[in-house]
Amino acid sequence: MPGVISTSDDVRRAMGFLSVEATAGLIGRGVLILDPASTLISPNAVLASGVVLWPGVVIDADAAGNIEISAEVILHAGSRIVARSAQVRIAEQAEIGEEGGFTICADAGVTIVIGARARLMGGGSLSLDNSIGRGAQIIGAIRAQNCRLGDGESHRDPDPDRRGGVLKGLGVARGLDVPAGHVVQAFGIFADAPLRRQSEFHPRP
Repeated sequence: MPGVISTSDDVRRAMGFLSVEATAGLIGRGVLILDPASTLISPNAVLASGVVLWPGVVIDADAAGNIEISAEVILHAGSRIVARSAQVRIAEQAEIGEEGGFTICADAGVTIVIGARARLMGGGSLSLDNSIGRGAQIIGAIRAQNCRLGDGESHRDPDPDRRGGVLKGLGVARGLDVPAGHVVQAFGIFADAPLRRQSEFHPRP
């Protein structure tokens, strides 16, 4: 068994990730890792105390990449964050990857910013430059590229028109600007879908 562990760690290090022991060592710094053996983390990624990593999470930054994850962010199983000569910053209490994981991939000078209490779920992805505002949401298998979702309150706020901007559905969303209190829902090409108030989907109590 020690030989198997050593071989696994050699592969991890060759691929630019921490060993299982070093990954588990982050628990002592307040990072909540449920299964270190299934979690891959690059040594230069910065994770704040209180970050929660479910099994199967990948946090992959090359030598010129920068990934910063703030306190109390939850990365659900199957979530993958990649920065190749690029920047990914995730603010506090964001929730990423529930119901199917989520992929965030920044390449070659790209910056992806995810605001506090944002929620990204349902198997979608971010690539190219994206600004996902405070309380904003992406719900569904949506490939978002060069999108901006406006700052607002979280999805738990009782007034839907105060919540951050939302993309909802399935398909490709390119170059969209969705302000707070609004949603674009589509099942295909998001450019063809109207901008609507969130209260059309979630009436105020």
